[in-house]
Amino acid sequence: MQVSRRQFTTTLAAVGLAAAPRVRLGAQAGVSPDEARAIYRRSISIDALANPGSMNVPWPPRGPLTPVQIDSIGKSGLTALNVTVSADDFESTVRNLALWTGEAVRYPRLISIVRRHEDIDRAKGDGTLGLILGFQNTEMLDRDLSRLELFHQLGVRIIQLTYNDRNIIGDGCLEPGDAGLSAFGRDAVARMNALGVAVDLSHCGTRTTADAVATSTRPPLITHSGCREVYRHPRSKEDRELKAMADKGGVVGIYFMPFIGGAKGEGATEELLARQIEHALKVCGPDHVGIGSDLSVTPIDETPQYKQAHRAFVEGRAKRGISAPDEERPLYIPTLNHPRRLEGVAELLARRGHAAPVIEKVIGGNFYRVLRDIWSVRS
Repeated sequence: MQVSRRQFTTTLAAVGLAAAPRVRLGAQAGVSPDEARAIYRRSISIDALANPGSMNVPWPPRGPLTPVQIDSIGKSGLTALNVTVSADDFESTVRNLALWTGEAVRYPRLISIVRRHEDIDRAKGDGTLGLILGFQNTEMLDRDLSRLELFHQLGVRIIQLTYNDRNIIGDGCLEPGDAGLSAFGRDAVARMNALGVAVDLSHCGTRTTADAVATSTRPPLITHSGCREVYRHPRSKEDRELKAMADKGGVVGIYFMPFIGGAKGEGATEELLARQIEHALKVCGPDHVGIGSDLSVTPIDETPQYKQAHRAFVEGRAKRGISAPDEERPLYIPTLNHPRRLEGVAELLARRGHAAPVIEKVIGGNFYRVLRDIWSVRS
């Protein structure tokens, strides 16, 4: 399901979003769409939460890369992405780690594993997609912080402290108690800082986010979220959380989920994405905003099988108490439903008058810098 940019532009007036305020940062004038595409080609681009295979809805079934996924990776032009390898238990997490390290061995000209900051440069140079192995929960630690060292040795470089619910480290964004970071969680953050593992606060509750920002001695990340001031959603962050994160040197990745707003029953739009990015730029500054699409590199094809899997996905999450509002809506932006979506972001920001340096930072430069700062404690 794809909509041309021309079709999208003609619908803006009808939905009443074309007159949204714009934020232009940087002394230089905006760039043309051609120049925006050139910026994408020459720059390091990083999607702070994505997947080379299936993402969110398990369709096609998760496993080794399919021919369509391989083709999409080759077309994407992406330098690197943070791929989720965590599972609810230790054994399944190790199995996921083995899957992606194995795929990198199987397709050495297509994907590579990022263990050091220079591996991002290497991926850009050889044209592979660099996989930054990451977690979206910490259940697999099972009160054993020594496992952080083990997972670091296995290549994990980003760990999100909680998912939507509560765990031993802290409360997620859907947990009504909002109890904040536990004593164990503070010890975990300290150990991650010492290892050079990025502390990700994307799904964390408000108090957990605030506690972790205050506790971490390294820049904290919010790899995939949005601005709650633009659209009130529990998965997004309040301005004070974004500002505190930026003040510690961190970066927020704006996601493409329906959690950024939109009409009931419909997916998000480029205009809503722009409003989210520009609000984050205003609150955090141009050095602290990026993209974490929360999508597969491969476009979503809403086949009957996908729709059935989507319904089952949302129903299953609701039964587990981890389903966020709006998950039943399309989980993508139609006009950016293609492998080169970060190039589309560059064009979007160019059309809205943003200067080249800002575009470069948002599509990857900021995450490139902050990962160097975080990982520098170890090689």
